[in-house]
Amino acid sequence: MTKLTLGTHPFLLGFDQLERLVERTVKSGNDGYPPYNIEQRGDTAYRITLAVAGFAETDLSITEEDRQLVIRGRQSDEDAERIFLHRGIAARQFQRSFVLADGVEVTGATMEHGLLHIDLHRLQPDSVVRKIEISNSGAASKSLQTKGGRL
Repeated sequence: MTKLTLGTHPFLLGFDQLERLVERTVKSGNDGYPPYNIEQRGDTAYRITLAVAGFAETDLSITEEDRQLVIRGRQSDEDAERIFLHRGIAARQFQRSFVLADGVEVTGATMEHGLLHIDLHRLQPDSVVRKIEISNSGAASKSLQTKGGRL
């Protein structure tokens, strides 16, 4: 018995890239740091909020790479001269990525009270109805022969 996957189902033409995106997301292996929320802020608006206490704006970078939103954090080594008796606040570097669907754009990022907010907007695609004319197969092959010589 063969296993049907999303990209090989006969009614889903051209969705093989979606299956690769899902596989890439599963393999990214995010470890849960930093914690984050994703909220819907309307029909077409979303917000990702990451808890980045201890990070300054200059310690963070947000990039969009191949339909992936990538947030990286790296604190400077100013703590080298400090002596900690207990260190419970995480100060490690991180990378958190989110796969963006077609039509989703990053509209901005803000930082307040140790929370990094990234706002997203999903564009509404135009509904297009197009009539496809059915031509006679003999006429189609004849027009191909006359345009470029012979087939």
